[in-house]
Amino acid sequence: MIENIQTKGGNTMSDLNLTFHSDRHSRQTAHTLRIDALHPVRQWLDHVPVNNPTLARILYKLIPGHCPFERDIVVFGRKLAHIPPLCKLNPLYDQFVGLRFRSMCYLVDVCGETI
Repeated sequence: MIENIQTKGGNTMSDLNLTFHSDRHSRQTAHTLRIDALHPVRQWLDHVPVNNPTLARILYKLIPGHCPFERDIVVFGRKLAHIPPLCKLNPLYDQFVGLRFRSMCYLVDVCGETI
């Protein structure tokens, strides 16, 4: 039987098999454990208070509503290529969109502006 085979170190094959699986599990856990260096910046952007009409207008105008890099390359009326939106590659994209949305809501709800 395989369980009874002794190795040079005195371990059985089943012991070695368990050791192999535990090593592989620890390596997988180490790969899935990430340190998010941008977490403090994300928290700060998520908690920026929008309570000033001037700040809200600046943020609303400064942060674009759609990706400015997305383009269709058209030559002689024929579409040759499409450049996808690259803003999704920005690791802080969701926070900037949320900040723009909070600014827009402040301007509409509190200041009564139409956008």
